[in-house]
Amino acid sequence: MRIARFTTGDDPRFALVQQEGDTTYLAVLGGDPLYMPAMPTGERIELGDGVRLLSPVIPRSKVVAVGRNYMDHVREMGSEAPTSPMLFLKPNTAVVGPDDPIVLPDWTQEVSYEAELAVVISKVCKDVTPENAKNYVLGYTVANDVTARDAQRTDGQWGRAKGFDSSCPLGPWIDTDLDPEDVAVRSRVNGEPRQDGRTAEMIFDVPFIVSFVSEAMTLLPGDVILTGTPAGVGRVDHGDRVECEVEGIGVLANPVVRRSV
Repeated sequence: MRIARFTTGDDPRFALVQQEGDTTYLAVLGGDPLYMPAMPTGERIELGDGVRLLSPVIPRSKVVAVGRNYMDHVREMGSEAPTSPMLFLKPNTAVVGPDDPIVLPDWTQEVSYEAELAVVISKVCKDVTPENAKNYVLGYTVANDVTARDAQRTDGQWGRAKGFDSSCPLGPWIDTDLDPEDVAVRSRVNGEPRQDGRTAEMIFDVPFIVSFVSEAMTLLPGDVILTGTPAGVGRVDHGDRVECEVEGIGVLANPVVRRSV
């Protein structure tokens, strides 16, 4: 099942994504599937002109991210492999959806893309075991952990570098049936391939990460966990278009802009 959040110009709504031949439809739901069963209203809308996909979830409280979770990325950053997941937070105000602009702040000159698999939490989650972690996962989506790399180096803490507005694109929808054990994670900039890794290469897998995070902090319905990025990260600038893809889910694409004051 794929769950999208969308608008046609009115209030955001949720829908199930359905494919018939070459046409994609949205089967509109009567409420938020995080808090009630996914009940279609009977209305179906063709995905196309007049329909804007939004971030499939606005985290209720937080985005928790894992740094340096692919060994090849650890090497390209000149770092050492972590002995436990390296956690940091992104505020929910960083979240944007498909085709929303990544807005480059005026205080950074070196912004990078990072394609990632994202985990969406379904219910209150605290001190769960890895074996039980999947029972707290609604599904998975695609994320771009946009990073002001120069600020990351100079600040010591990562809050500003990874938490600025529009630094967490999510989408295009949530896939509830994905097996996250071994799927491709890729990125492209202006159509040029940049990253191509697989979740099987992660140092810490999804069940372990969910368990580890839940030991430190309570996860709430709609919270999102970013699971790390493979090698190939690089800089983006005004006018670029970034595509992040997770096999089995789809493509999340965003333009990059720097707005003049």
